[in-house]
Amino acid sequence: MIDPANLDITGTAEALAAGDFTAEDLLRAYLARIERYEAGMNCFITLLEEPALEQARASDARRAKGERLSPLDGIPIALKDNIDLAGVPTTNGMARFRTPVRDAAITQRLRDAGAVFLGKVNMHEGALGATTNNPHHGAAQNPWRPGFTPGGSSGGSAVAVAAGFCAGALGTDTMGSVRLPASYCGLVGLKATQGLISTRGVVPLSYGLDHVGPICRSSRDLSLMLAILVGHDPESTESIHPHRALRTKGVTLQGLRFSVPLNLAAVACGPGIRENFEAHLAALERQGAVQVDLRFPTQDCTGTRRAGLLISEAEAGHALEAELLAHPDDFSDEFRQNLEYGRSAPAHRLVAAQRQLLTVGQRARKLFDEVDLLLLPTAPQAAFSHSDKAPVNQADFTQWANHSGCPALSLPCGLSPDGMPLGLQLLGQHRADRRLLAMAELIEPLLPELPMPAL
Repeated sequence: MIDPANLDITGTAEALAAGDFTAEDLLRAYLARIERYEAGMNCFITLLEEPALEQARASDARRAKGERLSPLDGIPIALKDNIDLAGVPTTNGMARFRTPVRDAAITQRLRDAGAVFLGKVNMHEGALGATTNNPHHGAAQNPWRPGFTPGGSSGGSAVAVAAGFCAGALGTDTMGSVRLPASYCGLVGLKATQGLISTRGVVPLSYGLDHVGPICRSSRDLSLMLAILVGHDPESTESIHPHRALRTKGVTLQGLRFSVPLNLAAVACGPGIRENFEAHLAALERQGAVQVDLRFPTQDCTGTRRAGLLISEAEAGHALEAELLAHPDDFSDEFRQNLEYGRSAPAHRLVAAQRQLLTVGQRARKLFDEVDLLLLPTAPQAAFSHSDKAPVNQADFTQWANHSGCPALSLPCGLSPDGMPLGLQLLGQHRADRRLLAMAELIEPLLPELPMPAL
């Protein structure tokens, strides 16, 4: 049997269609790998072995009758543990939170596509942080180097894919929490246009900044997942109609106009970040792409990041208020203090932060009147040890896509001098997600192909 740990979602779907293995064979191969390596990864909060086996057998029965539901039918997917799966506890990375009776909208879309739900995975507590060093469920480990962070807050989602426990996972992204783990773990991760993928049934951190997105092994997988996850949800106030988001005309690198919208010299970057990034810019230009000198309306990464954090703390404090008052011991001291800080923030500070980000977002979207693509490193640093203090600037490059609502993704683009994965971030025009993915599919072959990490 082909080792599924080496396949992306698209390749796995092709192998299932060709009869190279069954959905049950596939799941058992993943479960064997989980049994062997999970103790060193601390990826899963809830592993759903028996329900997953039932779903895999049902998929095989459909396939035998020629009734495949989608290319995802029979493929195991992991869910970040702030996404509701009916009948399974949603911890939100806390000691406990709720057991939903209804699927999240995106969970239902995956179910309708025939996906197999492998389990619920570890995350940074409340999604408010980027290390996944969880005080209730333990620290998730980066498959590239145990003892190092996989990033966050969707760290467990990235661990599951990078460790070969599944071919794809869902995470959430409020200021970079899908793209940062993807970068730190050598994967691809997508934050779609705001509202394109419903957040109903996902525990809120920030109503205006939250997004759901896939973490996978290839840009073609992002296209497959996006087609399944996108859809207007009348029960979600943030949901939008796709309209032209999934359409695209022919895209080529020849004549493609791109910009680097931040002065990277003003951001404290780890070893190799700028050098790696500049090498990829030069490679794009050799393919005929044209760099245009455009910048974000502000270069104050710290100010915009702090505004986003304040809004997140206030909105999460509102969303979790009942649990915070009834069960304060289910929150760590740090998380509880962050929420209380947000809940007590004066109205004028919240209004100022909201106006700041609305202005930044609107002006950032205007850049696409002149360029096709914005490029940045995904993170100012590679993954670091859990024993190190987390850098305050982890989200300095990723936050802009959340403030603007524009689609953005991270592609693996090489290794740091210390041998840890790095990510190249692509930001596209608002509601032009498929075009962004088309550009990613052209750029991806120009980047170094990373091996699977040796567990």
